[in-house]
Amino acid sequence: MYDYSQSLLHLVFIGIIALFPVVNPIGTAFIVNPYFENLTRQQRKTAVKKIALYAFFVCTVALFAGHWILELFGISIPVIQLAGGIMICKMGWEFLSAGSTSAEQKMKAAHTAEAMDYRMLQDKLFYPIAFPVTTGAGTISVLFTLGARSTHENISGYLFNAGAIMISIVVMCILVYVFYLNTKTLIQYMGPKGENIVNRISAFLVFCVGLQIAVAGIKALIEG
Repeated sequence: MYDYSQSLLHLVFIGIIALFPVVNPIGTAFIVNPYFENLTRQQRKTAVKKIALYAFFVCTVALFAGHWILELFGISIPVIQLAGGIMICKMGWEFLSAGSTSAEQKMKAAHTAEAMDYRMLQDKLFYPIAFPVTTGAGTISVLFTLGARSTHENISGYLFNAGAIMISIVVMCILVYVFYLNTKTLIQYMGPKGENIVNRISAFLVFCVGLQIAVAGIKALIEG
């Protein structure tokens, strides 16, 4: 029983260590924060809960059916990397090119357009926030790698490995929920100027991350 528990914890730990850099809940929380700018605390909680559920859905599908889906449509991982990178670059560019807004203007906009913004945001919770920003090509690649070992095991070994990976996915989704929900509180401590600086830096990093993913996809396509 002890060996079983130790092996399970070991596999869960490996899954978390592998998924954390590609999901990056801390850095991504700053990246997606502009989407939640005009929301109340309750609206933000509802939105973040949906994003975490969507991320869990994407990870679960990628783990159990990802290979079959890609084979069905004849899509390779490098193509997903290229397409996802372009999408993220586009989002980063939009954030960079958006004009800065004063604190007073933000407060007025929040009162007049809050409900409309929340309705508009609901269409973006899955795409692009949950996918490909939160769980994109990197996450899918890692889950393919982690799941590949399970396919060579017997049924009990497969269920054991898949269960450990599922626990890792749940842990990552909880981290996404916690960081996405509380990023605004952290940024508010910085003041309006600090918030604007963080938003600009985050937008630039979004563009760079998207470019890096796209370049990796192009390199893999050329080498393949």
